[in-house]
Amino acid sequence: MHRRNLMKSLLAAPLLGAASASVSARAGAALSVTTDYSASESEELLRPKRLERGMTVGLVTPASNAWEDEDIRFACDVVKSLGFQVKEGANLYQRTQYLAGPDAARAQDFNTMFADPEVDAVFCLRGGYGTPRILPMLDYDNIRSNPKVLLGYSDITALLNAIYRRSGVITFHGPIAAQNFTDYTLAEYQKVLVHGERPVPLGAPPPFESAPGRVERKNRITRFSGGRARGRLIGGNLTLMASLVGTPFEPDYRDKILFLEDVGEPPYRVDRMLTQLWLAGKLQQVAGIAFGKFTEAETDGNTFSIEHVLRERCAGLGVPVVRGLMIGHVDDQTVVPVGAMAELDGDAGTLVLRDRVVV
Repeated sequence: MHRRNLMKSLLAAPLLGAASASVSARAGAALSVTTDYSASESEELLRPKRLERGMTVGLVTPASNAWEDEDIRFACDVVKSLGFQVKEGANLYQRTQYLAGPDAARAQDFNTMFADPEVDAVFCLRGGYGTPRILPMLDYDNIRSNPKVLLGYSDITALLNAIYRRSGVITFHGPIAAQNFTDYTLAEYQKVLVHGERPVPLGAPPPFESAPGRVERKNRITRFSGGRARGRLIGGNLTLMASLVGTPFEPDYRDKILFLEDVGEPPYRVDRMLTQLWLAGKLQQVAGIAFGKFTEAETDGNTFSIEHVLRERCAGLGVPVVRGLMIGHVDDQTVVPVGAMAELDGDAGTLVLRDRVVV
């Protein structure tokens, strides 16, 4: 997720001060934990309660914040429109440069929501940048003891995969609170989180009415490699998945279905991150790869296409690979349960959820 002038902001950002220092010992302890709940196909994961009207949703900002307070109030109204009560994080309106407040404050809100018996689910206001900074500060035992729906995408990818690995709780890559749901997004959200349907296709293109001389162009499925594969889902934003490599919070890639998307990344940067995953041996371990959308890529005439990069980096893996599912920074967006069992069909171009993900 390319952010212009990010390095300039990093150099200019102030120290987070005593608030962050107060959790430094706990953060160090968390980094030393070796417990790994990543489950094989035969093992059981923790499934949160399905969403029902009248529940209380905790709203948090674990990464960046909205530019204006009115955007936060808008997000609260979106959550209420889904039939929920909203409990705002104590630090929901904080801002520290490009972060939604100090690391310690963001981690505290997150931990508090999972410990609070009145909160039934946790929605993220937005992504941006910042979740990797708080991973050592999260109480993974608390999260495991209180499994709840955690919903978000983009920078939230780091939270989704770290919690799956360290707590064994299924998490959900899907819409943030600060966006309106299209009809498609609402239907995908409901079938996974409200109705708990299975088996059910994930991220299939929205219906399109073809006619003579008119066929779908925007949402097409590209089949890079055929065959079928079954495995647990990991992934999300490519930038975040690459940033987790070599840390105690990266998921186990062995025999998994890896799904990836990104926004604002030119082909050479997508190439670099996929190459990093390849050099680290991660791509060689997966059972299949489901690419979502790579939107707003900055390109000029002297470049490979995104399609070329994705195809080349996955050539020779011997696993099914498809591109174009409704996963990513798009209005029509599916919900992908991280940790759930799914089947990828490279010939049909489909990703089907096979697991029970809510109770």
